[in-house]
Amino acid sequence: MQGEASILVTGGGGFLGSHLCERLLAEGHHVICVDNFFTGSRGNLTALLRHPRFEVMRHDVCLPLYVECDAIYNLACPASPVHYQRDPVQTVKTNVAGAINMLGLAKRVKARIFQASTSEVYGDPEQHPQTEAYWGHVNPIGARSCYDEGKRCAETLFFDYHRQHGVEVKVARIFNTYGPRMHPNDGRVVSSFIVQALTGQDITLFGDGSQTRSFCYVDDLIEGFLRLMNSDAGLSGPVNLGNPEEFTIAELARMVVEMTGSRSRLVFRPLPQDDPRQRRPDISLARKALGWQPTVPLREGLARTIAHFDALLSRGEGGIDPGFRQAAAPPVH
Repeated sequence: MQGEASILVTGGGGFLGSHLCERLLAEGHHVICVDNFFTGSRGNLTALLRHPRFEVMRHDVCLPLYVECDAIYNLACPASPVHYQRDPVQTVKTNVAGAINMLGLAKRVKARIFQASTSEVYGDPEQHPQTEAYWGHVNPIGARSCYDEGKRCAETLFFDYHRQHGVEVKVARIFNTYGPRMHPNDGRVVSSFIVQALTGQDITLFGDGSQTRSFCYVDDLIEGFLRLMNSDAGLSGPVNLGNPEEFTIAELARMVVEMTGSRSRLVFRPLPQDDPRQRRPDISLARKALGWQPTVPLREGLARTIAHFDALLSRGEGGIDPGFRQAAAPPVH
């Protein structure tokens, strides 16, 4: 988006949202951050609160919102199983009613709108790696369905508003992303492993650790957001955004233990219901249409993320008990 624009970011207090707000401000835009702070944190926005082009609105996207803006990034939704399964009905409402309200706003003010969708729309995939043409393998009545099917329905709404009302939409399917400002207790594999390693607890792996994920550093993902949002109107998506380099969960655990200098042991627990065994994006479309691909290697991104959690732990913030530190070796930065 060229020149200064007024940009609305729902879920702007979250992990991805706060990084996006920061980047948009750096590019000279006026940013309206909307969040109900169910999983987002005002602490993620501390460095931005005094910025003259930044404002925060406490609001739930399940309710209509009336503001003036030039573009909308819709990121509002709990994004980890621990959070979205806490209130699954509300998760569905956030995905579906939130999409309807934000699309309605985009229609009224004639704004381009971006949807943060997810690789979870592919479910436990029978195609590997996953291309945007793959329709997925999703359990519609499982414990994860509130998120998986909620995001699938949101995509349906985005494309129907595009076809029926001419709303300019951009849909990104986000694969596993990590980095500073992840919630320390969100149950995601990177944050869980780092916190467990730094506090000397056992590293908990579900299944036998052979299931795979692809990890994209947050700065790379935000660059992908901006390139998709600023692309030609003819590219609506969906577009996979993620790192195609694939690691087993056991490989990640061992890497975190090594990089933190931890004495933590690896322990194995039963695999949760509908947990995907393989997850890797085909990013051919993003490479061709956006000239985008990740540039931050996993070790480099992990080092930055470990430093973030180490600082949180040292300050006794983020709900992490600093007393656990006695059992852990000093982290290696």
